[in-house]
Amino acid sequence: MAYETEDHETQYCFPAINSSCTKGKRSSFEHNIIYMFVLLLSAWTVFLNLLVIISISHFKKLHTPTNLIILSLAVADMLVGLIVIPIEGIKQIETCWYFGDTYCGLFVIIVRLLLITSLSNLVLIAVDRYMAVCHPLLYPQKMTTTKTLISICLCWFCCSVYIICFVISNGYFNMSDKTLCYGQCIVLITPAWRFIDLIVSFLFPCTLIITAYLKIFYVVQRQVKVINSQINGVKCVVDISVRRKTESKAALTLGIIVTAYLLCWIPFYICSLTKTTAFSSTTLTFLTWTFHINSGLNPIVYALFYRWFKISVKHILTLRIFQPASSMMDIFTDFH
Repeated sequence: MAYETEDHETQYCFPAINSSCTKGKRSSFEHNIIYMFVLLLSAWTVFLNLLVIISISHFKKLHTPTNLIILSLAVADMLVGLIVIPIEGIKQIETCWYFGDTYCGLFVIIVRLLLITSLSNLVLIAVDRYMAVCHPLLYPQKMTTTKTLISICLCWFCCSVYIICFVISNGYFNMSDKTLCYGQCIVLITPAWRFIDLIVSFLFPCTLIITAYLKIFYVVQRQVKVINSQINGVKCVVDISVRRKTESKAALTLGIIVTAYLLCWIPFYICSLTKTTAFSSTTLTFLTWTFHINSGLNPIVYALFYRWFKISVKHILTLRIFQPASSMMDIFTDFH
């Protein structure tokens, strides 16, 4: 579809090139709205994830296997806010790709690497919580700090290899492809790779996450029933109430995690199973931004539900982390 100016003259991304794409025309209102949205989303994503990174990195008491995975997740999500969201915003505002073929390929690699790494970290967190709840006696031996760091490094390495193979095999936009116009940055995915990517990037990790959380729910409910059956007397009513409240909060947290994940990832892969022409450009744009919004939701879901996070943020914002020996502070005792 050609976009035209008010005097019906078609604008091109690169007027000097015959095969240039046509440039979309936006009103100043649309331009300002998109600009503010991108700016706020980028700042929000970077700020929240940076708080998580500083908190876990600074305080020694937070150097646990679970928190190391959350740290890895926060790094991936912060890079999404720092690199992907601004560049994607420029694409939406300008409706053209002005950075050349090389940076197009690099951008595609970075985008898909960060997204799949973020998803892989969610899988690691699900496995970690599964081991902690379902196998508490084996957890200290199976999920050590060293093993967790190795798992995180392998996660990043494997995701990098997969994404590089994916982009090289499919090829990003270049002038040798005459079916495209100059000024786009897209990946033409073959049917075989679309199926492989669906399995690797969505169905397999989604199945692992949901299975792990369902198992956690089952074990938690079973433990609650066992505790209730062994408790006698009125003196234990308060303890029962506290336990049930704790379990309900844990169930709510897991529900939010799964819901946020599914809401942000399922729409895109529904689109990937259908021909692109079946969706309008507005729908495709919305589905793309669900990925990026998920990076801003992760620190809320995974960090703000931890009590220590509020205290660590307080220390960061009040600059108390610059005090001598602040890294050795037991921030958990601040709640008592």
